[in-house]
Amino acid sequence: MVGEIAKLFLKLGVIGFGGPAAHVAMMQREVVVKRKWMSEQHFLDLLGAVNLIPGPNSTEMAIHIGYDKGGWKGLTVAGLCFILPAVFITGIFAWLYKLYGNLPEVQPFLYGIKPAIIAIILGAVFPLAKKSVKTVFLALIGICVLVLSFFGISEIILMFGAGFLALMFFYIQKSNQNSVKSFVPFLFLTANSNALFSEINLKLVGIFLKIGAILYGSGYVLFAFLDSELVTQGLLSRKQLIDAIAVGQFTPGPVFSSVTFIGYQINGFTGALVSTIAIFLPSFILVALINPLMVKLRNSESLSVFLDAVNVASVAIIASVSFVMAKDSVSDWKTVSIALISLFIVFKYPKINTVFVVLGGAFLGYLLFLI
Repeated sequence: MVGEIAKLFLKLGVIGFGGPAAHVAMMQREVVVKRKWMSEQHFLDLLGAVNLIPGPNSTEMAIHIGYDKGGWKGLTVAGLCFILPAVFITGIFAWLYKLYGNLPEVQPFLYGIKPAIIAIILGAVFPLAKKSVKTVFLALIGICVLVLSFFGISEIILMFGAGFLALMFFYIQKSNQNSVKSFVPFLFLTANSNALFSEINLKLVGIFLKIGAILYGSGYVLFAFLDSELVTQGLLSRKQLIDAIAVGQFTPGPVFSSVTFIGYQINGFTGALVSTIAIFLPSFILVALINPLMVKLRNSESLSVFLDAVNVASVAIIASVSFVMAKDSVSDWKTVSIALISLFIVFKYPKINTVFVVLGGAFLGYLLFLI
C-alpha cells in the first residue's frame, strides 16, 4: 500500500498545477472515484479538517490520505512524495534564476493548462456538493459562504462561522441537551539550535516554522507574510519576492514550494533546504495529531453538525476559487474551447487519469497560443 501511495502522490506532485483547489479536485478523482480508497463523506470530513488548521491545505490533505491508508509510513510517504517534485522543480528554477536573473517562458503551456484545471475542479466540486448538502439549512450556509467569499471575507472566518452557526442552530433545536464539550488544540513549535546551521539559516528556520504553524488562507497570504518577514528585514528584494510568486504559480505542487526558491536566493542550497523543511514540518505534526480524532468528531452528534457545516463551507470556497480562476484564465474562444473539451472528458469519463487532462490542455494550449 505504501508503494501505491508513493506512486499516486508523486504523480500528483508532478502534474498538480492550479493551486490547492485543483490539487483537492485531483485527489478526489484519484482517491474516491478511481481507487475507492475512502468514501465521499470521509474525504469531505478530511477536507473540512484541513481548512480548520494552519498550513498548506492540499499538502495536509495528501498527508491525511496517506495516514488513513498507510499509518505513519503512509503519512510520511504521501507528504514527501507530494512536496518533493515541486521542491525539485522550484530548486532548478531557483538555480537558473540566480545564474541568469530571468525566468523561462512557460506562458504557452499554462495557457491551456489553466482551463483544463478549471474542468478538473468542477468535476470534483459537483459530487462533493451533492454529498455535503444534506439539508436545506446546509444549502443555505453553502450559498451564504459562496456569496461572502466573493466579497473577500477570510476563509477561516467563513469556516468557523459556518460551523458555529450550525452548532447554534443545533442547540436551539436541542435546548434540553447538555452543553457542548469541545477542545481546541494548540501547537507551540520551537526550533532547536544546531551548531551546523549558520546564523542566517537559523533565522530562516525560525521564520518559516512560525509561518507554517500559524498561516491560514491562500498562497497570497503566504506572500504577504514573506513581504513583512523578509523584504522589510532586508533579506530579500521585492523583485525576488515577485519572481518567487511567479514560480509558485507556474510550477506544479503546493505553492509553499516557493519558499525553496526564496531560501536559495537568500543562502544557496542550505538556505533552500532548511526553509523548505521548516515551512512544511508543522503540517506533518498537525495532521498526525488531528487525524486520529476524525472518527470521534463524526461520531459526536454536536461536533458532527459542526463538521457538516464546515464541509459545505469548504466546497463553497472551492467553487468560489474556481469561479475567480475561470474569470482569469477562460477569456477567449481558444480557452473556452479547451475548457469545454476538458469538461466533457472529466464528466463523461470520471475515472480517466488526470495526467491526460492536464497534458491534453497543455498541448492544445501550446497549439492555439501560436495561432
